[in-house]
Amino acid sequence: MRRQDFHFDLPDSLIARVPAKERRGSRLLCLDGPSGALAHRRFADLPDLLEPGDLLVFNDTRVIPARLFGRKPSGGKLEILVERVLDDRRVLAHVRSSKSPKPGSEILLEDDTPLQMVDRHDALFELEFPEEGALPVLERLGHMPLPPYIDRPDDDTDRERYQTVYNRNAGAVAAPTAGLHFDEEMLETLKAKGIDTAFVTLHVGAGTFQPVRVDDIHTHKMHSEVLNVSEEVCQAVADCRARGGRVIAVGTTSVRALESAAASGELQPTVGDTEIFIYPGYEFRVVDRLITNFHLPESTLLMLVSAFAGYQHAMNAYKVAVEEEYRFFSYGDAMLIDRNPAVDPAEVGRE
Repeated sequence: MRRQDFHFDLPDSLIARVPAKERRGSRLLCLDGPSGALAHRRFADLPDLLEPGDLLVFNDTRVIPARLFGRKPSGGKLEILVERVLDDRRVLAHVRSSKSPKPGSEILLEDDTPLQMVDRHDALFELEFPEEGALPVLERLGHMPLPPYIDRPDDDTDRERYQTVYNRNAGAVAAPTAGLHFDEEMLETLKAKGIDTAFVTLHVGAGTFQPVRVDDIHTHKMHSEVLNVSEEVCQAVADCRARGGRVIAVGTTSVRALESAAASGELQPTVGDTEIFIYPGYEFRVVDRLITNFHLPESTLLMLVSAFAGYQHAMNAYKVAVEEEYRFFSYGDAMLIDRNPAVDPAEVGRE
């Protein structure tokens, strides 16, 4: 399959640059993977679309204020985007400046807090924060790392809305955006209906926004992200299967976490890095349904959705979403997709 197979034209007016007034206030496009049938609903309808015994799997990562501004001692301005927190004081980050800082050099943040450039790892820079620690400095001086297509400065609203209500493990530099639609009241409604919940952690990296640059998608190398799938999650999935419920991943990051933990053929507790790349032809082992936002053209996330629903059904759903003026990307509307169990990886013409 080719990168161009996943292209679609998206009017700029459909990019959601601000969140809906209420978290549950978005639209919900329901796609039946086996048949391709579509239904137009509201996200507030979600409890009516699930059944007692179903299991929702959320990603409980917390987005850190990962964007920093500073300068070199010479006065040259620079911008830092943290990619990964290594420990209390060290991070890997992208650094944008006229000239790249050299190992051993110092960076001064806006309030003159000093950072040390320790080493370079390909495109990323290892930076060391002072004794105060990386996360406290980020909370104090950092800006929310809004995606590049939200072409405006972050504001105080983003500190709350570009964050799920159930976040608890700091480390992501991009939000697991399907979870942004859930509020506390909806979580209580789902619980009262008998729908179970479980939480994985996958710290979303800035690489999630990197475009696929190769024509043959099979040669694309995925970025690495840190995940944690606990014994409790594995047991919750087993219990769901035993009672005949459906495993519903909230977001592509939850899919990647669960499917990574089942790479051996059986879901098992997993802590570490994942570079899993899911595209049409992939055989899903864990997830039955998917709640997700609308993704960028030619992106690995759209490829994952196409693997889940079937390429033709997914691309048709996106065509309809554009025609019906759904709101796209992180602050946009959502989809509820039932997995297509009989996806043919050869359904797209090859060159």
